Amino acid sequence: MESKESLIQSLKEVEAWEKGQNDLWFWEKLGRLPFVLLDRITPAFVREKLGLAVDEMTAFLETGGTYLVQDEPIYNRFRKRMKEGSSSNIGVDEIAAAPLSMMNEVAMELRESRATFATVQGATTGIGGIFTLALDIPLLIGTSLKVLQEMSLSYGYRPEEKKERLFVVKCLQFASSDIVGKKAILAELSHFDDPHAQKDVIAQLQGWREVVVTYTENFGWKKLFQMVPIAGILFGAYLNRSTVQDVAEAGMMLYRKRRILERMREIDRSERDDSTISPQ
Repeated sequence: MESKESLIQSLKEVEAWEKGQNDLWFWEKLGRLPFVLLDRITPAFVREKLGLAVDEMTAFLETGGTYLVQDEPIYNRFRKRMKEGSSSNIGVDEIAAAPLSMMNEVAMELRESRATFATVQGATTGIGGIFTLALDIPLLIGTSLKVLQEMSLSYGYRPEEKKERLFVVKCLQFASSDIVGKKAILAELSHFDDPHAQKDVIAQLQGWREVVVTYTENFGWKKLFQMVPIAGILFGAYLNRSTVQDVAEAGMMLYRKRRILERMREIDRSERDDSTISPQ
């Protein structure tokens, strides 16, 4: 396990990243402006796909739905990095005890891999403009949910647990929120593992719809650019890549912070125990 000093330094790096999440980019702000108008002219089948995305988000929170990822591919990435003899039976407990640097390495690798996949996906669905956008929306939400679960597994957590799926959705919400929303989510997540706050955490499952509303609003600017067939290839590729990169980065940093704080609490408990049993 890392020393307390190295954990504090890693925590400072995450906190510096948090401070850098001050506001939406200019393009994101611009993209929200035409949303109301564009929503009125959006074809019914696109609205239907948005409705299905809402239903699928519900299913994900309740049971994992079709978006629950397999853990074995993530564990294999850790097996390749661990010493021989200790790598045959890798599970979530072994990953939770892995060096933070190894967790970060796997998370970065997954982030780039999924961003590349999203680029191809966005280019493909951008061919037909507004018509293929109906396919793009649920695919992008699905990719975002899956990469966040991979971040969860990379830092030794279990996305099959309902509590962890809530954390995944909070990361998704964080990635698409403005500064006020980001601060509120950071405040919520700072007490996420506090046993006294568990009832409040579970109660937040009732507020999942705000995530979907925020996410669909951010598709407004995407609709603006992807309404033009063929040109949507370039915009779709860029926007999907940047979206998945942002979501993956948010998950990576928030899970990293959570693991750091957990290890610091373990060190503090160990120090207290040592002081208790030490001879007077």
